[in-house]
Amino acid sequence: MSIVPAAPAAAGQGHRCSPFAGADVCEHAGFALPPGTRPVMFDDDVWDFTQVTGLPVQLPASGRRLDFTAIGTASWRLVGKELMFALLVPRHPAVIVLPRALRTPLHLQTCNGRLRETARLLDWMTGCGIARLQDLREEHCEEYLLHRGRGDAAGDGEDTGGPGPSTRNAVVLTMLDLISYRDLFTADRVQPGLRPWGGRSASAVSGMNTGRHENTTQPVAEEVLQPMLAAALYLTGVLGPHVAGLAGQARMAREAIRQLPKPKLVPARDLLIVLDRHRQEGDPLPRLAGHDIRQRLGSGWRQDDPLLLVSFTQLAVQAGFREFFHHWLPALRPAIEDVAAAVGTRPWWGRTAQHVQAAGGDTELPWTLPLHGLEVIALTEITRTAALVATAGLSGMRAGELMELRTGCRMPVESHGPGRDRYRLASKVVKGQQLGGTADQWVVIEPVFTAIEVAEHLREAPHNGALLFGRFNFGTRYQNFRDWVNGPHGHRLGLDPIPDGPVSLRMLRRTFAITLAYRPGGILASKIHMRHLSVATSEGYAARPGGAQGRLLAEVNRHEQQAKLEVVIAEFRNYQAGIMPAGPGARELTEFFAHVDGTAAAGAPAPKIQRSDRDILNLLSKRAAILHQGTANYCWFADPSRALCLRLAGRPDATAPLIGMCDSARCPQATHHAVHRDVWTGNITSCQVFIGSLGPTRTTEKARLQGDLDRALRVVAGIDSASHADGHDAQEEDPCG
Repeated sequence: MSIVPAAPAAAGQGHRCSPFAGADVCEHAGFALPPGTRPVMFDDDVWDFTQVTGLPVQLPASGRRLDFTAIGTASWRLVGKELMFALLVPRHPAVIVLPRALRTPLHLQTCNGRLRETARLLDWMTGCGIARLQDLREEHCEEYLLHRGRGDAAGDGEDTGGPGPSTRNAVVLTMLDLISYRDLFTADRVQPGLRPWGGRSASAVSGMNTGRHENTTQPVAEEVLQPMLAAALYLTGVLGPHVAGLAGQARMAREAIRQLPKPKLVPARDLLIVLDRHRQEGDPLPRLAGHDIRQRLGSGWRQDDPLLLVSFTQLAVQAGFREFFHHWLPALRPAIEDVAAAVGTRPWWGRTAQHVQAAGGDTELPWTLPLHGLEVIALTEITRTAALVATAGLSGMRAGELMELRTGCRMPVESHGPGRDRYRLASKVVKGQQLGGTADQWVVIEPVFTAIEVAEHLREAPHNGALLFGRFNFGTRYQNFRDWVNGPHGHRLGLDPIPDGPVSLRMLRRTFAITLAYRPGGILASKIHMRHLSVATSEGYAARPGGAQGRLLAEVNRHEQQAKLEVVIAEFRNYQAGIMPAGPGARELTEFFAHVDGTAAAGAPAPKIQRSDRDILNLLSKRAAILHQGTANYCWFADPSRALCLRLAGRPDATAPLIGMCDSARCPQATHHAVHRDVWTGNITSCQVFIGSLGPTRTTEKARLQGDLDRALRVVAGIDSASHADGHDAQEEDPCG
């Protein structure tokens, strides 16, 4: 329905009819409601979008309602409704003609925040005696921003620091909205010439110039990240199937108990049979949970009562009845006391736990000690949190994307050869998308795939399409997970305690991006993978030079240089410990380390003594700048004219090595270290297998493979010899070998 905007009314001419009066908000905004649901009308004082189809899981219940009753004045309440309608439906004919109106609809949660700020502003104006928007002046805008900036929650005039730039930005936006949408308002409006802060933008006034600064989210500290991920992977990979099985047994038992009858008479015979079975099998009686024991003590039970710990309800369930009535106890007490004295008590669940390998050791132990029913539920939630931590930390998914995961999200595994399986998860991208999000897939590693499988089995109703994690508070879940790992359960299983330190989903995503960038070719890999995770957002990486892409690459380069410096420092420490490099470039690298260390290598001139640790760090930083990390070697790209890969490719003008063409056994700038030994031993195994599989007539192939095998054997021998070298004599391989 096309509605022509009414002509602006001059101040004092009375109210004109709102162009949105009687409008169905959902219909105009494009929100879908289930059949039979009451529509959300513009004239309602509360716009309830709870039933709208496709709302993101991340959106809380409070963010699904726009409550205008917080605005006390009726005329200003209409202003609030008109403003929210314009923000939700920017293509409406009455809105699109406004020169400073937004052209993209805002999300419900953003509109909710704008409405709250508008209500605060109008409430402040009422308190200051400003009864009409027409009376709002520039000095009032300055005063309100100062008022909100004080953060004077206590009302005592003390400056508590105030809100940050983002909150100040929201405050300024609220006042600028009253100006930008002035001609739309029918009940009250600001003066036409109002231009606070000289017409500057909200970000300039608030100091929120995010486009000129780096990402302020810090990565998770390494000392926190390592034990956290290790514990999460142990819970999902080792304990997960056992926890899921026990949780399933407990669920089925609860369902079965609901079907049991209530006895009308004392089932003494049935209970005595149960007690006799416990005695004969030496099976302890079921123990009551701690909170139930405290409840008994509070109701008058003695601390030394021999039946204080016994769960009578569980005994009744074993006898085939739903409840145990307390008036049965006097007749059964002697028999129960006798059996309890003979076999003792123990929690009911997990008594026959299978043995698993402890974390970080070869010891085998039961995967759990006996548990009470509520402890089974708690352990289930801890394991679900472990799956959440593993998925977030090893995939880089945002909170909204994790909340959109549903059972059945694991896509069929794509096999591209031995050890080359590809795992994908199906979810939705919510950030920057229209209502309902955009379906997408995430490529993950196998441990994440396993964690999601465990999370699916932990659900009470694991039918396809059910939310896997739902809406969650990560801070609370992580704290409970950390307490469990650092508590007696984690200690018994050999898990390393997780130190104190902030952890959030944003920090895990930042850590994932940085870690990916450390890998060989990590800049490209990070760019591709993070683009996949943030597809269709408003600030992609294909920005103008010096924009978002340039800042991303600069940040990645800084982290990459830091990682290279750590490699050089580690190899320098190895040199000081007598562990030498190997390969054609080993002697040159050893001489450099001797120069830095202030010791003379064999055949090298007397080194210059470095005066301080800062001098040493500067020298190592210069060496790190020319380091290129290959899969099977380190390339010290000091002189392009000596690079074998550039000579073979005919690219003497290249500014970086062609690491994919590296023949590190012959290049004079390549070195081998202990970290590369596994790659070369794997090559040896492959060559031996292929040679053994060739027939007697395949002499050419055998000769070629034998040459590769001999070279790999020489490299491994050189690494082993250098790793056990005495003194500072590096092992140098034949460059022509």
